[in-house]
Amino acid sequence: MTNERRVLLHPDKEALAGSVAARFLTKLIDVLDDQGEATIVLTGGTMGSAVLAAIQASPARDSVDWKRVSFWWGDERWLPKGDPERNETQSRAALLDSLQLEPSQVHPFPASDEGMTLDEAAERYAAELAEHSSDGSGVPRFDITFLGVGPDGHIASLFPGREGIRERERTVIAVRNSPKPPPERLSLTLPVINSSLRIWSVVAGPDKASALGLTLAGASQLEVPAAGVQGRKRTVFFVDDEAAAEVPENLTSPGLFWTSADAAT
Repeated sequence: MTNERRVLLHPDKEALAGSVAARFLTKLIDVLDDQGEATIVLTGGTMGSAVLAAIQASPARDSVDWKRVSFWWGDERWLPKGDPERNETQSRAALLDSLQLEPSQVHPFPASDEGMTLDEAAERYAAELAEHSSDGSGVPRFDITFLGVGPDGHIASLFPGREGIRERERTVIAVRNSPKPPPERLSLTLPVINSSLRIWSVVAGPDKASALGLTLAGASQLEVPAAGVQGRKRTVFFVDDEAAAEVPENLTSPGLFWTSADAAT
């Protein structure tokens, strides 16, 4: 299986969201044609929701047989069900609620008001992942995993210098004392994220420029977790001009740095 890393550049956030949405719908149809079903991991944040909203608004949305698509999340804030700050809530509002999915197709992390502790919630999600594993790996086959990248280089809820980015045995961890509120969270671990066939990181804004530059320059994943991202087949960073401002010049050469007009992912 080949493993490619690409960076696709877009002029602004709106163009970025629209391009990712179009590529996603095209790739999803291909995956469904090839495999009969698809498994997607969603992310939160402004761009995560913007991409889902662009998918919702696309004329091509209804060309997908959504009954054959299942959704998971890379991380979640430990908040009550329906809280507007939960990634699940934002994803449902932006896209999922409009798709008339069966409950069995949607796999949110447990919420803080569902009668379990944070550690129990991590164990519950790990068990759910294992239930949907078909190869003994403990996790489903993830076809596309969406990620954001924080200004500090964090991905999901794996933060620089914290124990979470070092975890190699567990599939799901409880996160406490997060440097970004709220302090308690749940997250997939890096090996689970990297088990995905394709990882699509959507990065926009000048506050992400330093983290993206360090990521593409090969920084330590312990210091810049995004640098450790590596999909099994392909890793794509979809970025806007502002986020690309500090990418080292030697990394903008053809073959690594692609424009939005380049080949589909």
